[in-house]
Amino acid sequence: MSATVELTKENFDQTVTDNEFVLIDFWAEWCGPCKQFAPVYEKAAEDNPDLVFGKVDTEAQPELAAAFGIQSIPTLMIVRDQVAVFAQPGALPEAALTDVIGQARKLDMEQVRQQIAEQQAQQQGGGQGA
Repeated sequence: MSATVELTKENFDQTVTDNEFVLIDFWAEWCGPCKQFAPVYEKAAEDNPDLVFGKVDTEAQPELAAAFGIQSIPTLMIVRDQVAVFAQPGALPEAALTDVIGQARKLDMEQVRQQIAEQQAQQQGGGQGA
């Protein structure tokens, strides 16, 4: 049995909502680097059984790829508490993937949410009370 979950537009929202830590590999059958990355990703999934490792076939799920603005594949995205905390195109070597997962595990989500709130406040022009 594969350690990774096939994500579709039907189960995507539920998976991300139900799990506080989801990794997502955007890939396609015709993509060489995606094929190279697949065993690295599978191994990481086996090494981190407490995390959800999802895969999105961008050919089969173009809406999901478009929703996340995926320009090139493979792209790895990490979602914690429904916040995308990491997104990077390119096939990561095993050591880099391990490192990224470790960093994402250590993130203080309170801090991340605070930063997002501040960014959103700035984008809204901060015209209040001026």
